[in-house]
Amino acid sequence: MIKEIELVLQPEQAADQNSIRDAVIKAIGLPAERIIQVQILKRSIDARGRKAVYRLKVNIYVDEKPVPEIFAVRYQNVSDKRPVLIIGAGPAGLFAAIRCIELGLKPIIIERGKDVKQRRRDLALINKEGIVNPDSNYCHGEGGAGTYSDGKLYTRSNKRGDVQYVLKAFVEHGAPADILIDARPHIGTNKLPGIITALREKILNAGGEVHFDSRVTDFIVSGDKLSGVVCGDKAFTAEAVILATGHSARDIYYLLRKHNISLEAKPFALGVRIEHPQSIIDQAQYHCDVRSEYLPPSYYSLVDQVEGRGVFSFCMCPGGIIAPCSTEPGEIVVNGWSPSKRNNPFANSGTVVQINLDDVAGNPANSLRMLEFQASVEKLAYQAGGGNLVAPAQRMVDFVKNKLSVDLPQNSYIPGTRSADLSTVLPPFIHKRLRQALPAFGKKMKGYFTNEAILVGVESRTSSPVRIPRDKETLQHTRMAGLFPCGEGAGYAGGIVSAAIDGMNCADAVFKYIE
Repeated sequence: MIKEIELVLQPEQAADQNSIRDAVIKAIGLPAERIIQVQILKRSIDARGRKAVYRLKVNIYVDEKPVPEIFAVRYQNVSDKRPVLIIGAGPAGLFAAIRCIELGLKPIIIERGKDVKQRRRDLALINKEGIVNPDSNYCHGEGGAGTYSDGKLYTRSNKRGDVQYVLKAFVEHGAPADILIDARPHIGTNKLPGIITALREKILNAGGEVHFDSRVTDFIVSGDKLSGVVCGDKAFTAEAVILATGHSARDIYYLLRKHNISLEAKPFALGVRIEHPQSIIDQAQYHCDVRSEYLPPSYYSLVDQVEGRGVFSFCMCPGGIIAPCSTEPGEIVVNGWSPSKRNNPFANSGTVVQINLDDVAGNPANSLRMLEFQASVEKLAYQAGGGNLVAPAQRMVDFVKNKLSVDLPQNSYIPGTRSADLSTVLPPFIHKRLRQALPAFGKKMKGYFTNEAILVGVESRTSSPVRIPRDKETLQHTRMAGLFPCGEGAGYAGGIVSAAIDGMNCADAVFKYIE
């Protein structure tokens, strides 16, 4: 017999297997010897009461042993099978490749950046010397933007595909099994590179190909059919191309427009990254003076409506670090990440305002006007920071009071911060709404509205400012046969898991198209 129940446990109980078993015995009233195994299905923290507790959903195996669940992708050899070009080695591209192998197709991945190991050197140059390699940075390179910016796997994408498949594939390739049960699964930037390497090796061992340092410089187009890409002096051809380049490959959008491949301007969100001492967030969320050693650093999610527009926290990183995510010289872009232990002394989160199409001036027929607006704000941020990737910043209360900060608090942004008036960087409809939202957030979460918090500009790569239109059924571009726009860069995903799912869905669509 299998019985499913929910347990509510103190943090120290949830950390101890014997305590969990004792709680199960007490809950179901059966002799201990009849309980063969307790399997945790889901684990979450409930901090709504005076004290934080864990909620566990468990399966109890009574008088029977569980049947081991075996997750194994069928990695057949596809070296001599029909090729599929996959542009980009982020989660969308990698999982598209895995799915191609399952379907008996040969994936050929074209990646402008370097492998995860070589990529580290370019990240060090960004952090220490402010030197940006346009092809190898926090956004471009093997694993995509998520590899070195946190690895959060929280998603609401169940309707798009099998979330558990993605999580199990990560576990198969080295991720901790906890991601299968945690309500907000997280791998950590320190662990992701090894997992990404394992995925690549599995693809290569099955006969697929991965080409690094291969920036797409042109498309091979004949009439209304895309049949391949050019990378410098080398051409790659196939019956289908999955375009999974991520939301920061701006040159790809311009290349698509050059070939009259239709694009659409897309709304996105823009603002700042806000960092607090982690202790402030823990005290507010856990209602304590000092966080229990059995509780992880706390997170938050905040949203408010200001003058008919959503202002919200985004990509919250407990125990995290603010990272320089520029992809071209002369711009400032910030993001956040956390190591697996989330043990840094700061907590940061993007805090952004939704931008609508009619907020941005310009010709409505210009499909890249939102992208150009995004780039203009990033250039202003660079100028306000004074160069060398130093970011413009302001204390929170000072920002709301429109006061230049005399000094800035210690923070995690390695290239450095410079006191600046962020209203000279952010458009008026952005900074005015932020000024109203931050005190409102302080009323929702005690201690949030404080001058101990720093606002660092700018958080601008929340999602793609461009959508590449595709048919809802075939997932093929609406006007270009053989082109399958995919993932965040195409405007159809928002994070690691949803991008991975979209990659698999596109591989399924390619299979139907060429078979």
